[in-house]
Amino acid sequence: MLKVFSHYLPTHTLQQVLFDALMLFAVVLAAVALLATPGSIDWAVCISSALTFAACMISLNAAMGLYRPVYQRSHRQAFARVALSLTVSIPVAYLVFGLLPWSEIAPHPLQISVLLLLCFLLLTRGLVNQRQASALFVPRVLIVGTGRDARMVHQDLTRPLQRSVEVVGFLPVSGNEKIEVESGTVLPPGSLLEVVRNLRVDEVIVAVRERRGGVLSLRELLDCKLAGTRILDLSTFFERVQGQVRLDSLRASWLIYGDGFRQGWTRTFVKRCFDVVVGSALLLAALPVMLLTALLIILEDGAPIFYAQERVGRGGRPFRVIKFRSMRRDAEKDGKPRWATSNDDRVTRIGRLIRKLRIDELPQLFNVLRGDMSLVGPRPERPYFVDQLTQQIPFYAVRHCVKPGVTGWAQVRYQYGASVDDAAEKLQYDLYYVKNHSLILDTLVLFETVRVVLTGEGAH
Repeated sequence: MLKVFSHYLPTHTLQQVLFDALMLFAVVLAAVALLATPGSIDWAVCISSALTFAACMISLNAAMGLYRPVYQRSHRQAFARVALSLTVSIPVAYLVFGLLPWSEIAPHPLQISVLLLLCFLLLTRGLVNQRQASALFVPRVLIVGTGRDARMVHQDLTRPLQRSVEVVGFLPVSGNEKIEVESGTVLPPGSLLEVVRNLRVDEVIVAVRERRGGVLSLRELLDCKLAGTRILDLSTFFERVQGQVRLDSLRASWLIYGDGFRQGWTRTFVKRCFDVVVGSALLLAALPVMLLTALLIILEDGAPIFYAQERVGRGGRPFRVIKFRSMRRDAEKDGKPRWATSNDDRVTRIGRLIRKLRIDELPQLFNVLRGDMSLVGPRPERPYFVDQLTQQIPFYAVRHCVKPGVTGWAQVRYQYGASVDDAAEKLQYDLYYVKNHSLILDTLVLFETVRVVLTGEGAH
């Protein structure tokens, strides 16, 4: 994996993106040479324009999720993802044609040829990503430890998304650590440096929590690092691979001394400008949908149209969040707060539809413009549940150091949550966002939200 703007991307995914971009760039130049009017080709303009076109198209479809594997999902979702990429790419491609200077010398057949090539590329990539994509470089990984943590690390590394990583085995450490991995993958005890050299290991993952009393030799780890081998602990591993900060491997000292978790004025200013500009544009674009939704709510269940509810915002300060009403008017007639579930019987027919499409969240754009919320951030919870979760889940209050969001990293990475365990799981993604949030990550989350809604890969 490589770190790009504080966000980790799988190496083989970057290879796919670069390969497709280069192929599109090369074939566009070939199409220009074959189809453009002889003598009218300005190669300096064509090369720069072809590079811009390839970068725009590949970046757009990468943001739309085309390069994310669709393992263990239905063929309908895979088809929806490819269809979404095609639907968005074709009009954007025509727009780019009109803006680029080479459109003046490119005949219409050339533009049609480039569009057909783009469609073929997207269809091919969409089909390839349903299966294992080979990587040019396969890192060899050694896991130190044989217990539960080592087993969890191995499961994550052998998920379909990480199959470009080769696990060479598990190295037992001194002590009485229980073996919870396959016995055939456990290596004979020995010097860590020798094992790394003999097996040509590129990366060592330390899946051992207890490191005192000679259980793990820090000197050997240092020797491996000085020899050029990457060394990762559990916290860093889960952040890099899963995009989450794991609670079971988190320590307060890591929050204090580690990178990230900085909330300086520069980040706050840039994020606020982004919220105002993009939020205003989204509100104008969504206005027809919001008016239609309001009419349907009135026809089915009468007024009120909106539902205002107290939530906990930045710094633990309460505010009133605005949503389209998706539940019956007597949803909480007993006055006792209840978790909302994906198949809640209190939801109306129109409410079920607007929840699935996340239309019920659109009025929160007013909260964004007012400054109570951000477009991207941890989802705000009700004070009743915040009090419970703060007592039961460690570090839960850390998510309140940034503004809550209309959508968030946890929403595009985890399904609908309706329990304390789900809240703890989503908190791990929220902590990752709080630690690494940036304009790049906010943009990625917005694109991922569109993809999740249109392809039906998310429950909420």
